[in-house]
Parts: sequence; structure tokens; C-alpha cells
Amino acid sequence: MSYVPGSREERDEMLREIGVEKLEDLLDAIPEHLRFSGVLDLPPAMSEMEVSRYLGQMAGKNRSSEEYDTYLGGGMYDHYVPAVVSSIITRPEFQTAYTPYQAEVSQGTLQSIYEFQSSIARLTSMDVVNASVYDGASATAEAVLLAIAHTRRKKVLYASGLNPLYRDVVKTYTSGMDIEMKEVAAHEGCLDRADLKNQLGDDVACLIIQSPNFFGLIEDLDGLKPALGKALLIDVVNPISLGILKPPGEFDVDICVGEGQPLGITMSYGGPGVGFFATKKDFVRKIPGRLVARTKDADGKTGYVLTLQTREQHIRREKATSNICTNQALCALASLVYMSLLGRDGVVQVADLCTQKAHYLAGKIAQLEGFDLVYPGPFFNEFVVRTPERAIDLMKKLEDNKILAGIPLEWFYPERDKELLVAVTEKRTGKDLERFVDSLRNVKGS
Repeated sequence: MSYVPGSREERDEMLREIGVEKLEDLLDAIPEHLRFSGVLDLPPAMSEMEVSRYLGQMAGKNRSSEEYDTYLGGGMYDHYVPAVVSSIITRPEFQTAYTPYQAEVSQGTLQSIYEFQSSIARLTSMDVVNASVYDGASATAEAVLLAIAHTRRKKVLYASGLNPLYRDVVKTYTSGMDIEMKEVAAHEGCLDRADLKNQLGDDVACLIIQSPNFFGLIEDLDGLKPALGKALLIDVVNPISLGILKPPGEFDVDICVGEGQPLGITMSYGGPGVGFFATKKDFVRKIPGRLVARTKDADGKTGYVLTLQTREQHIRREKATSNICTNQALCALASLVYMSLLGRDGVVQVADLCTQKAHYLAGKIAQLEGFDLVYPGPFFNEFVVRTPERAIDLMKKLEDNKILAGIPLEWFYPERDKELLVAVTEKRTGKDLERFVDSLRNVKGS
């Protein structure tokens, strides 16, 4: 049908056909006090030209990371995205891609998803990767649901360094399930093994640990899995960090999840991203969503298929592992193109640049009067700075210099109002870093 709405005569004909006199009769099930009555306060209609100008004016209020030096992090990072990524994913055959319900006519989409799975598997050293989920937070929640179902236990432990937004999403997913969530204390920003030992028991389904954690600190995963017994170890990772850090698979991690945004996806006001979900092969039939595999057809030609579809639309509801409804195919493709372009050496180089520049900036800031680093431990590309005034006030001052200084921890921890989480990526030049330090020095106490 066309986009032209039905006429009054067509509407009346439809109402007669279904046996009601007026449109309002279809709303009888909704109490009258919940229905809007009156006339909507809408502006006068505009022409296409006027609408285009109006939307352009609204969009002009936004600010781009190309205009500002961006030190925002906490899960979304200002990495450089090569132009070819956008060039490929905006091709018509990709840009309109959706879940391949008819696999036999979706070979291109299935192949790109298969290659995404393979690339994440190599990056994490895990056995199996699914066809992506919504984002890093929902991937973490899905990992918890898998652990609960597998162990049949009701207690979830999480390190205090877990991203607070991820923690809240997990709590939302498990609400109403009679699940107990307990935080494991931290020692100098990282997991306190003594407190973990005290909290472990036969009722624990899993431990969630993030490395690098929310504060940028690199957690020590060595020997952690044996200490958990039958409880599963869930590791939340920044995929770029795996360019220089030992992959989760080498620590015997059961489930590795994370946000793929650093791999070739722009920040875009906080989303969309793409969650990756990697596990040991033991859990292949329990992963959420879908799994794409490569095979050969009757003629011996390579073909791609949806090997597993474990959601309730495809199998009996009581057998479903998850109710996740789709995969982030376009964002997954962007990450695949990015990883393919950079290759192994490129990812290592980006990770190395982020680390070196972050440590250089941290050292410079620590030399300023009134500033110091909160944690002494090793960090990747993020660090927490203690500030001489409220971090929110300091951040607002630096905005005048077109610098987004970081994330005030007060947003998540009200008592930590003089602490700033600063993230550094390969995009920040030496001049950028010096300008940031000079700006901090100049605005302090002003």
C-alpha cells in the first residue's frame, strides 16, 4: 500500500465491516479517565522545506567529538573510525539488514555474522561466540541468566569495579526471580580476594568481574576460576584492551562478554552498540540468541546456516534460553570491518597508543597542585583523578575550552564528588594532552 492514509470513507467502511459504529468503540477496554480528551497542542503544519530547516536548527545544537577533545569513557569511547567502515555498512544490501529469518536467501548477512563471531573468538580466545546481542550491559545480564540456569543456584556475586550501569541492568533482568546479588569488596579499586572467599558457597551461581574495570584498573584473573568451584566466572572486557592483555580464554573464563563499540562504532550519543557473548563450548546450547555456522550444501559449495536459535519464537517457550529478540547485525558488521582493516597488529597498536597516552596524561595531571591519582594499580586507558573542587564544576569550566574532561563519579557514587574518570584514546594528540593539562591548571580555583 502507499503511504497515503485511508480516507474517511475507507475508515467508515472498515468500522462497518468489523461491526462497530465509531473508532472510540474500539477503546472501551481503556478506562475513560486514562483517555486523552480535547485537542492536542500541536504547532501549525509546515512544508517539507520548513521542516528541513527546523530540524537542521535543532541538530545544530548538538556538538560533535570532532569539535571537542573528548575524555569521556565508562563504556563508550572516542576511537577513530576509518572512513571505509561507514562506506561499507551504508551500502544498501547491508544498511537495511535484519535478522536472517530465511537463511537460504541471506547468505551475505550470515557470512558477515559468522566472520564477526570468528573474529571475536580469536580476540577473546573463547570457543563459541553468538551472533551478537544488544549491548555490553544486556550481554552481561544474559551471562548471569545462563549461569543461574546452568548451576541452578540463586546467588550472584559481582566485583565492585563492575560498571554501575551494567550492574543495574543485571538487577533489572533478574528482578522477580528471587535472585540475591551481592557486591564483593574492593582493595585499592580491584577485587578483594579475602572478601570473595568469605562470600563463596554452594549457593553462588557466578562471579562477574570486569577487566579493565569501571575505573580503568586491570584486574588479576589468575587463579580466580579454581577458587569458584562450580560457580561460573563471567568476565566483562573492553575488546581493544585485548590487543595487549592476555585474553579471557587463557584464564579459564566460562563466559566473556563486552561492548563492541570501541571496535569501529561511533559514540552516537551513547548508542547503538553491539554486545558480544563468548563462552566455552560446554555452554554452546545455552547461549542466548543465535549461532551462525559454515557448512557445505548438497553440491559441495560453502554455505552459512543458523545452527542454533534458542529463543522462544523458534522453540517451545519453556525450552528457550532467552527472550532476546534480535541481533545487532549492522553494528556487528561495522566491528568486523574495523577488525579486518586493522588486523592483529593494528589492534595491538591502538591498544598500545591508548595505554601510553593515558599513562602520560595521568602522570602530568598528578604533578598539578591539588590533583592526584586515586588508585595506584595498573590501568589501561582510563584512570580516576581526585580534584581540588567538585568534578562536575571542573568539567563545566573545561567545556568552555571545548574539552569534555571525563565522567564525574558523583553521577554514580554521590559521595565521590571530587573524583573524575578520565579516558584517553589514540585520537588524542600530544598537543591535545598538553592543552588538557594547561586547562586544568588554569581553571583550578577560578
